[in-house]
Amino acid sequence: MASGEKKPARSRVVLTDISSRAWEHPADKGALVALRKLKGFDVLLKTMSGVFRERAWRLTLLGSAVRVDERQFARLHRLLAEVGRSLDATDLPEMYVQADPTLTAITVGMDRPIIVLSSGLVHHLDDDELRFVIGHELGHAISGHAVYRTLLMRLLGLGGLLNAIPGGAIGIRMVTVGLLEWSRKAELSADRAGLLAAQDPTAALRTHMKLASGGTLDELDVTSFLSQGAEYDEGGDVRESLIKLSLLQQQTHPFAVVRATELRRWIDTGAYTAILGGDYERRVDDDSASVSVAAQEAAASYSAAFERTQDTLGRLVHDLAGWMGTASTWINDRLRRGDASA
Repeated sequence: MASGEKKPARSRVVLTDISSRAWEHPADKGALVALRKLKGFDVLLKTMSGVFRERAWRLTLLGSAVRVDERQFARLHRLLAEVGRSLDATDLPEMYVQADPTLTAITVGMDRPIIVLSSGLVHHLDDDELRFVIGHELGHAISGHAVYRTLLMRLLGLGGLLNAIPGGAIGIRMVTVGLLEWSRKAELSADRAGLLAAQDPTAALRTHMKLASGGTLDELDVTSFLSQGAEYDEGGDVRESLIKLSLLQQQTHPFAVVRATELRRWIDTGAYTAILGGDYERRVDDDSASVSVAAQEAAASYSAAFERTQDTLGRLVHDLAGWMGTASTWINDRLRRGDASA
């Protein structure tokens, strides 16, 4: 079926009052819950970003791209409304289509988020796949990922300046590595939002296959594609583990095959089905969300990832952490016994 051809309409569950915490990856959620507790921090970053910069983005798009509305790219306008309805989002961002043959989409702006789709993406994806992508971008906007993304861009821009300060480069590098890791987890969160908006796991997988292949599915195989993700996770020896770490050093996004694997893994946990059944966090409870609980979920997520990994370095880190935990317990026990006998 051609990308622009209409398919029979089907009903989707409206996730009334759903909180972004429902789809946020634990490592992403922990940071966002803490950030939301810092009242005024988002205002500070918005000031750093500058009203002028955001208006410049919008004016550039107004002058060089096509704004989606009822008469221009009406199909995309309808899909945005459908996605907003599924995620119970009342305030929808503006959306533009920009001339670009690559398959890309981005959400910019903190004060008034704007979704930008490339013309290549619109050309190669069908309605169900576009619904997943638009839901992904709307998930970014609702979660407020632009705040951290702006901070990351600022730190990357300061890298050259801080190289001249003793110890400055090391400090900024440590923070940047942490923010890049957050950025990759934020993409996994947005993928989950896209799936909840589209409510079509097959379309989500097709989208990642098209992103990886440049837009074609004719010569691809789902089983082989997912086996690539398993092979990447296995990682081989320590050298390949170290190479993977070096490859991710400057990556703001996980690789497409990895994203498909991670989304499939989230579905298999049953979380996706539970949310569609009404078991999810509500926006009304956002202010009372616990930072410590979110931090514990993030730690548990990393622990589970290390535990299941077949990666040599990952297994080594997991085993070492387990040994250190056992040793710590033994030492504490001995110290308590010594205190008791004193």
